[in-house]
Amino acid sequence: MSEKLAIYGGSKAVTKEFPWPIYDSGDVDAVTEIVQSGKWGNPDCGDEIARFESDFAAYCGSKYAITCVNGSVSLRLALIACGVKPGDEVIVPPYTFITTASSVIECNCVPVFVDIDADTYNISPAAIEAAITERTKAIIPVHFGGLACDMDAIMDIAKRHGLRVIEDAAHAHGAEYKGKKLGSIGDVGSFSFQSSKNLTSGEGGIVITDDDELYAMMRSLRNVGRIEGGQWYDHYNPGCNYRITQMQAVLLSHQLKRLEAQTQKRNDNGLYLNELFSDIKGITPLTRSEAITLHCYHIYIFKYDPNEFGGLSRNDFAAMLAAEGVPSFKGYPHPLYKQPLFQNKNFMCYAIPDHVDYTQVHCPNAEQACSSDAVWILQHALLGEKEDMEAFAHAILKIQRAVS
Repeated sequence: MSEKLAIYGGSKAVTKEFPWPIYDSGDVDAVTEIVQSGKWGNPDCGDEIARFESDFAAYCGSKYAITCVNGSVSLRLALIACGVKPGDEVIVPPYTFITTASSVIECNCVPVFVDIDADTYNISPAAIEAAITERTKAIIPVHFGGLACDMDAIMDIAKRHGLRVIEDAAHAHGAEYKGKKLGSIGDVGSFSFQSSKNLTSGEGGIVITDDDELYAMMRSLRNVGRIEGGQWYDHYNPGCNYRITQMQAVLLSHQLKRLEAQTQKRNDNGLYLNELFSDIKGITPLTRSEAITLHCYHIYIFKYDPNEFGGLSRNDFAAMLAAEGVPSFKGYPHPLYKQPLFQNKNFMCYAIPDHVDYTQVHCPNAEQACSSDAVWILQHALLGEKEDMEAFAHAILKIQRAVS
């Protein structure tokens, strides 16, 4: 006889809580010290921002890092610094958060959506190649959930076509591709420090690069168009005040000390979940290639087959799994191009050609992921122990037995 499901009043398969963010008295004391000093601002009221930028760049193996207010602005800084002009095309995936594409719109450029790979949910290199036109200026690969894109293929395409590569690494703090930290492979890497992210200060963002000119421009754009060595009221570029505070920086510095160990734990637990789920019919983890030397699992994603669960829909399955106490979610309801912003072309910018029509875009792999296949387990759950991963697998089996 199957166990009664929690969604119908039964006991939860998982009763443990997985708190996030994780902090201790050291974090609190560091922020308190900044507050008490009265030196809260940036850039001339302390050195915590510069210290964190230097430490994060070193952690990623990059020459430079520039903090900013969030991971949406970080993409905009990268795009402008990379030289996009009104009407230029930027290739993006449709299975990602809105700002990967809306930042392109904010630069008066045209997002060109190409499909994801059905096995990884990352942007397809073949689809990128097929979408390049004379107007294409950049590619924004998203390391979705912390799973590295095929960066060898993407960088080869970019080199052959003279394109900039901006890595959207908002999910990918600490993850590696062939031993290199994600974000450090393309021209620019963009990260978010929003509250759900693996490295967080509640809000915030950062860009990293090895390019001296890109660094100088992004630093200027972040600081109201000022340049290094210039006067306070001299403004050379069309930037804005996108600076973070000393309090955010010192908190990030303390959180950064934990990141590598947390990433390793998420990686190990993700591998263990792959092993556990391989024995459950109808549950297929995303493909992880040998090139992925460290996965940070901001989201652990698996594909769900209703045929092995008595025809139960993905949405109903996801609701049951969450009710069992697994920190999980069904993911995006539809690809970005189906958002009203794109369907209605509500852009408030002047350089999108009239012929651009997002109602005609069709990316079948992304649409299937959104409508029926994808289930997410959230990153803080992967900071649990092996027995917690076993409890997640038990929750799935419990549902399967109840509905089959």
